[in-house]
Formats: sequence, C-alpha cells, structure tokens
Amino acid sequence: MSIGTEYLQTVMRRVRYYKDLGDKTFEQLDDEHFHYQPNAESNSIAVIIQHMAGNMLSRWTNFLTEDGEKEWRNRDEEFAIHHYNKKELLEIWEKGWNCFLDALASLREDDLLQTIEIRQEKLSAIDAINRQLAHYPYHIGQIVYIGRMIKDQSWKNLSIPRGRSQEYNQGGQVKDPAKKF
Repeated sequence: MSIGTEYLQTVMRRVRYYKDLGDKTFEQLDDEHFHYQPNAESNSIAVIIQHMAGNMLSRWTNFLTEDGEKEWRNRDEEFAIHHYNKKELLEIWEKGWNCFLDALASLREDDLLQTIEIRQEKLSAIDAINRQLAHYPYHIGQIVYIGRMIKDQSWKNLSIPRGRSQEYNQGGQVKDPAKKF
C-alpha cells in the first residue's frame, strides 16, 4: 500500500471516529439540550452543528476545483439561533458529514499534492485535509463537553470510564454498566 493511500484511509478512520463521538453525544440529548448555552459568549450544540455543516458544505463541495469558501456560504448565519429541533439539526449534521465523507472517499493519491484554495489561500490538498482534521475535532470536543455538562451524572461515557484505565489496559475493552451503546 502506498503512503498516500494509507494517509487517505487513516483520515477516513479518524474522521469517522470523531463523527461517532458527536453521534453518541446526540443520542443522549433531548431537543432542548441542543440549545443550551453555558454563557452568553458560548455556542450551543445547535450553533456548532450549523457551523460545522456550513463549513463542510463550503469546503468539500467541488473540493479540488473551487475555492473552499463558496460565495453562497453565509458563515455569520451559521452562528444565528434558529430553534431547529433535534431531528432538523441531525439532518443538517448528516448533510455536512455526507458531503465531507463523500469528497474524501473520492480522493486518490494523485489528488493529495494538488493545490486548492480556501479564501484565496493556496494549500496542498493534504494541508487542507489536515486543517479540517484539526477544526472538526475541536468542535466535536465542544459538543461532547457541553453534552457532558448537561447530562452530568447520567452521562454515558464515550471512552474509558474514570477509574477504569488499568482494567482497560489489561483487557482491552471495558464493559461500562452505564454505557448503553
């Protein structure tokens, strides 16, 4: 296997892992939880979803041939409060991720060194991918953190439960009795 092919496969695995963290957080939340803001300067999960989806659609539509900041994108609107319900937010989420994942899946090793543009800044496709590998997990971390604050004691762990690292290290998978997925 070539380095480029390995890179693309690794990117897909990492991206799917982070999407899964978001999905598993959403499973634990009710409609109103998506709109919780820890304070006036913080974004709600709903706003983060809107922003991520807007970014994904802009960056990954015609990734190799058009500037990643599309004229039709209204970034400021992504941060507006729209009062979407959970179902609508998950549709927005999936639309963004489908665009991103489909674009990644279509890339070939030869595409990785192509020059693309984002806001008229020239980047290699690899650099643009790496940029998103930093950007999206940053927001997923925010989503998980907010979800964890909301659910508090009823939060179902998405990784190794506190106090269970040694058990995990000795046997691999920890069976968390509180974990339902």
